[in-house]
Amino acid sequence: MNQFTLYSGPLSMFGAKVEIAAREKGLLFELVMVPFDFDLGYTPKHPEVLRINPKRQVPVLAHGDVELFDSTQLFEYLEDRWPEPPLWPRSVAARAEARKQEHSSDEVFFPHVIRLMGMRANPDPVEAPEWKSAKAGIEAYYLRMEQLLADREYIAGQYSYADIAFYMAQFFAARHTVPLTAEHSNLLAWRGRMIARPPVKLVVGAMVDYLRSQGKVVPELGAQTA
Repeated sequence: MNQFTLYSGPLSMFGAKVEIAAREKGLLFELVMVPFDFDLGYTPKHPEVLRINPKRQVPVLAHGDVELFDSTQLFEYLEDRWPEPPLWPRSVAARAEARKQEHSSDEVFFPHVIRLMGMRANPDPVEAPEWKSAKAGIEAYYLRMEQLLADREYIAGQYSYADIAFYMAQFFAARHTVPLTAEHSNLLAWRGRMIARPPVKLVVGAMVDYLRSQGKVVPELGAQTA
């Protein structure tokens, strides 16, 4: 039995990460998009998501007797179950670096984005200390990644889950007022390589279509300056 079910949502950054990885591996799976509303959030909650994930959120993966949640755990399962093509580097040191960068994207970079998301208003409170702090955290992370990509095409040397994680996190940062700029030439080139990958373009394109259908502003996807 090779087909699994992935429960995600139209604006789930973490669900998009897993879907991209599954498509990079050419896997056969059923994608279930749970209900979402900009005012009410993810409601009503999908019964399988509630049953499998005590955190009551997507992504969730069901594959026979295997039932998992958390995007990083789903990455690991995909890699263990379907190792080709690899999305973690082969060497122990490079794989450790890729895992560190994927974790950092989720747990160091993205919390700044979440803070901005929680403060969005009309107008945005751009002079508030909390806003300035979150924006500064994002910009400092951009600088670190700009330097990291000075001598490589991908975050851990070869294309990996680390790239998938940071591409999606950066998409949300750009959507919430902190885009890449012309000062980030290495990051812009990397972003162009990312969106040129068919699985990334397909998954992010669906998210863009959804945002536009709701009248929302969409950030740049490729190598152009945002």
